[in-house]
Amino acid sequence: MSRPSRLAVPLAVLALTAGLSACGGSSDDEAAAPSAAAPSSSTAFPVSIENKFGTTEIPAEPQRVVTVGFNDEDFVLALGVVPVGVRDLIGEYDAPARPWAQEQLGGAEIPTVGGLELDLEAIAALDPDLIVGVYSYIDQPVYDQLSQIAPTLAQTDEYADGATPWQEQTLLTGEALGREDQAQQLVDDVEARFDEAVGANPDFAGKQLSVDLTGVGSGHYLLGSDDLRTQFFTGLGFTVPEASTDVSQERMDLLDTDLLAVNGYDQAEADADTLLSALDVVTTGRTVLLGGYEGDVSAALGFGSPLSLPYLIEEVVPALAAAADGDPATTVTPLS
Repeated sequence: MSRPSRLAVPLAVLALTAGLSACGGSSDDEAAAPSAAAPSSSTAFPVSIENKFGTTEIPAEPQRVVTVGFNDEDFVLALGVVPVGVRDLIGEYDAPARPWAQEQLGGAEIPTVGGLELDLEAIAALDPDLIVGVYSYIDQPVYDQLSQIAPTLAQTDEYADGATPWQEQTLLTGEALGREDQAQQLVDDVEARFDEAVGANPDFAGKQLSVDLTGVGSGHYLLGSDDLRTQFFTGLGFTVPEASTDVSQERMDLLDTDLLAVNGYDQAEADADTLLSALDVVTTGRTVLLGGYEGDVSAALGFGSPLSLPYLIEEVVPALAAAADGDPATTVTPLS
């Protein structure tokens, strides 16, 4: 079984291990920083945004943005700004390859500012005038250190760490960039895509779906609404547990719900897992294999952004529809 990527690590584990390093960035940090996008027409500045650690005071429209969250790069790109530095992903997925962001990247090669640990020196060297870290798992000391470099946007205290809805993250980022109207339009457009998918698939409404991460904890990890990766599924009308939890071999029944989405397995790996393959949700064709952690579908779930969510709607909804149609004979094609 392949090692889970950063985007597959349970959020509680990530929160315990995230930190800040004052030395030693990756070799990518030495690359030339790309230019920021053209300024917006906003006259909203200065801007003050409350977060769980204090207040982000942004005196003027940012020109050099560094993202230190694990998905914040996508949100900034979606609003027309190319960051001058980003957080590196941990694991097997090649972040620059993500197909849903290529148009926005425009071929830019962006230096990184650390992976599991942030590199303070690398961030400061990029001379940012805004640091965005809504999905970063930073704590108060790290926030304070980052704020000494530049105004730092963190999540609010309204949601659990790592569980800020993508809509709220988009609007927060838009406010910080002075692009509030653009952010609202982006939210409206993506929600319209979800509405279209929901209308075309009424069978999704109210069905209980389990999102399983393989290779984590006891071997399976059930995601709840406290993990942003379930937002894609709840946006389609499915229900998920309130809290994420490890699934022991004795409690595999937790996965035996109306539908099951398995993140981390291809077909051969699923067949080899005798406990999983014996579940009724698997034997009756109500399971969608999302593929390995190195694949685009798994990564798109981890980003959970206005760029990756429409990609997931195109790639995953047909498989979910096949799994939800009530006919065990319907083939549910594994994804990658």
